[in-house]
Amino acid sequence: MLKAYRYRIYPNKEQKEFFSKTFGSCRFIWNIILEEKLKALENTEKIPRITPAKYKEEHQFLKEIDSLALANVQLNLEKALKNWLKNPKHFGKPKFKKKKDKQSYTT
Repeated sequence: MLKAYRYRIYPNKEQKEFFSKTFGSCRFIWNIILEEKLKALENTEKIPRITPAKYKEEHQFLKEIDSLALANVQLNLEKALKNWLKNPKHFGKPKFKKKKDKQSYTT
């Protein structure tokens, strides 16, 4: 039996800003890594193993975000790609994330 707890939070202004930065950065990392992996698949190259740390020098705003949240994005994307490549009839191709879609992250 699995248990889960769900909490409703009422963030203040600083916390709202923190969450919006984290959501945006996680979406950015998902999209940029997905783009690189799909390009490698199109060119029939080996799929590279890309980490979020690769982009921290180029994009300074990623240094402010929790590294575990960004790492979880990478793991989720790798799992989604693996499932899609293994069984494309059952799993859909991973999609690019949009700002207006559901916002979430794991840390």
